[in-house]
Amino acid sequence: MRRAAARTPQATNVALPLSYIARNLWVRRLTTALTAGGMALVVFVFAAVLMLAAGLRATLVASGSVDNVLFIGKGAQTEVQSAVSREQAALIESLPQIARDSDGQARVSREVLVLNSLTKRATGTRSNVPIRGVLPAGWALRPQVELTAGRMFRPGSTEIVVGASVARQFVGVEIGRSLTFAQRQWLVVGLFDADNTAFDSEIWGDAEQMMQAFRRLNFSSVLAQMAAPEEFAALERAVAAEPRFTTEVRTERRFYEDQSRALATFITFLGVFLSVIFSLGAIIGASITMYASVATRTGEIGTLRALGFRRRAILLAFLLESLLLALVGGAIGLAAASFLQTITISTTNFSSFSELAFSFSLTPSIVINSVIFALVMGFVGGFLPAIKAARMQIVDALRAS
Repeated sequence: MRRAAARTPQATNVALPLSYIARNLWVRRLTTALTAGGMALVVFVFAAVLMLAAGLRATLVASGSVDNVLFIGKGAQTEVQSAVSREQAALIESLPQIARDSDGQARVSREVLVLNSLTKRATGTRSNVPIRGVLPAGWALRPQVELTAGRMFRPGSTEIVVGASVARQFVGVEIGRSLTFAQRQWLVVGLFDADNTAFDSEIWGDAEQMMQAFRRLNFSSVLAQMAAPEEFAALERAVAAEPRFTTEVRTERRFYEDQSRALATFITFLGVFLSVIFSLGAIIGASITMYASVATRTGEIGTLRALGFRRRAILLAFLLESLLLALVGGAIGLAAASFLQTITISTTNFSSFSELAFSFSLTPSIVINSVIFALVMGFVGGFLPAIKAARMQIVDALRAS
């Protein structure tokens, strides 16, 4: 009798309409909301981590210009570790690939970078802040840096200007105040904004005064503008072929990309690992929700099978229901994560062991990856319940209703 009843309906390949699937989620509003909320939380954490790493990369990479190159000592990974002698700086200025102004002077900035600890407003703890000694050309080579208050420091003086992030996060850096470091008093005469790049987290002053105060014999780096960016390969060969050079050259953008790599990789790895752990709970929640849906709709499933819908149509319907649930949760999580873009945070840059401020950054790739992550959770959570629903025998399902 059971076999005869099972053969009665004419099987059809027609899929169940999406409106039917969405209606089932709406009928179980409370359960749907709780499960979607759990998925939203996981997606929020996942997106926030990726946004954090993307914001860090954007802040550092944007610090570099495609027109500029940076000379640092061979083997040095950061400017703090680097040493470039005055003789090396003179050789750099003589290279034909370096741009020159109307007076024939090379467009270069000999710079020194040191660290000094300041007290943070929020916590009262001390943290390292990069202090950069620059030449006047250093401003011209970085057009994103603009003075927003006060005035520029005078060359040859113990005056300094403070980046926007430093001004927000540290005490005692207001215009008119003095900072004591390297056994000197440095007067704050201006504030500058560097368009959310790494320079916002720095203090700038005169390079020669910084050299004297910190008893440095060598510069940390030499920043130079290329006559033509496409000549970088020729410049690299010229530096490698000249035995007197004890420096290496990189494009400024590549240098800052290298600076961001270690910390961004660490943040991404740790965050994705935690997100995967959290996602197990969301997947279990989705499975429980879908199993409950199957249990309460046994008669409905039997009716659908009796009407001629194939097993694959039932399987697809329940899978789509789980995926739609995950998509709702993913959208909520992404919407919440998008508000993080208004927040600026600071952390220690592993490369220089100094404070670096940056913002969360939501990119199209993060949106796509977060949606995929949510759909994977929905698929894994809904697969076994969908299999169970598809395997139900018509007679058994109708009897259980």
